Parts: sequence; structure tokens; C-alpha cells
Amino acid sequence: MTKDNISIATITLARDDEEEMLLRKSLQQLAQLQMPVFVSDGGSRAGFIDFLKSFPNFILSKAEARGVWEQAKNSVVEASLSSADFIFYTEPDKFDFFSSSLDEMLQAIQTTENTGIVTASRSAAAFATFPAFQQMTETTINNCCAEVIGHHFDFTYGPFLLNKHLVPYLNLVQDDIGWGWRPYIFNIAKRLGFTVEAYEADLYCPEQQREDTAAERVYRMRQLSQNIEGIVLSTRVKLKDD
Repeated sequence: MTKDNISIATITLARDDEEEMLLRKSLQQLAQLQMPVFVSDGGSRAGFIDFLKSFPNFILSKAEARGVWEQAKNSVVEASLSSADFIFYTEPDKFDFFSSSLDEMLQAIQTTENTGIVTASRSAAAFATFPAFQQMTETTINNCCAEVIGHHFDFTYGPFLLNKHLVPYLNLVQDDIGWGWRPYIFNIAKRLGFTVEAYEADLYCPEQQREDTAAERVYRMRQLSQNIEGIVLSTRVKLKDD
């Protein structure tokens, strides 16, 4: 598909020097695509904000509240106000994806007016490189998505293409849904008759992230609960055609 019909949406929050270094590296790579990037920041320090403002294709806004959902919604809504028909949402720390897969994915995608979601999905070999506990929680999420959406693929890698006509349905989500907004909008797309597809690639876990900690495993539990909540909500909200 043509990049002229896509706006990118992402979120940022540099909480320490290490995280800021990672985000700078990744976002510099993203900026090279020369596409409009709508960035919702959660309160990073001034130096990092100046870094974001240094890219002419970055459009910066500040979310009303810090948090995954508030920032994601803010960036996606801002991107939906552009002339592009599609929004590509991504987390900001995907350096390997930005450098080796994103451009290929955007070129490979074939969209129509009925395209709802195209999510980046890991191959089985790539999925197996992630920590075992993360594989377990994300397999559960993927299976629950498959139950309601009807497709069996990896829904949990992160980045995905979104039809802007789905954005108003984000207003039906409660404020505490966190990462659950992703599977929520996937199933909303399906319920509305849009297509939900996957772009599968060898999206391996970065070497430095292949070992997790007890704290990270608890974080995965939280992600699991939020995703399940989003899936359940997506089956219950009343849509205009119901």
C-alpha cells in the first residue's frame, strides 16, 4: 500500500537514562521512514521532548493522563484527524522491527475499504525466542482472540494497521483497560464486518530481552488480565448495527 495513506501513532515515556537511550535509538530509525508520526508523551523530561521535536515529521501531543491506554488513545485519535485512511500503531521501542520489517510490511499490505486490522505477527520460530512465561501468557491471549475473532495467529506482538473508521469505537472503552484496547478493537473490527489479517514475519526477541525477572512476570500477568478484559468488553458493547 502507499505510505501516503498511513499515519503512524505511538507513545513515549522516558523514565530513566537507559530507557531514553533505547527510545532515542528506535525513534531515530522510525523517523527515517519520513512518514507523519503522532507521538503522545506521558511526561518525559525536557531533553527528550526536545529530541522528539527535532524531527519535522513528528507531531507531539501530551496525554491528559499518563498510562498506556490514555497515551495510545490520544495518539490514535490525533492520527485519525489527518487525511490518511489508515493508522499504524506501534510501541516506540521496536528498533529491530523498525529497521528490518516495518517498511517491508507496509509495502506488502494490500488494503481495501473493508480492511480493518493488519497486525504484525511472529512466526512460530520467532515466538519461541521470547521468555517462556511471556509465551504462556501471550498464547492464552492469542487463543482467546481466536475464539472470538475466528483467526488463529499471533495477535500480541504489538504493531498493527488500523482503519480510521474504527477509532470512534475507542470511546466505548473504560479508562483502566490498559493493553486490552488492542484485542478490543480487533474484535470490534470483526463485528463490524471489517477484515482482520496478519502479516507474519520472523520477528525475533532481542537478545537482551530473552531472560525475564520476577517483576516482569508479574507485569505479564497484568497484561494478560487487561487483554482478557478487552476481549470480553469487545463482545458486549453495543454497536450501531446491533
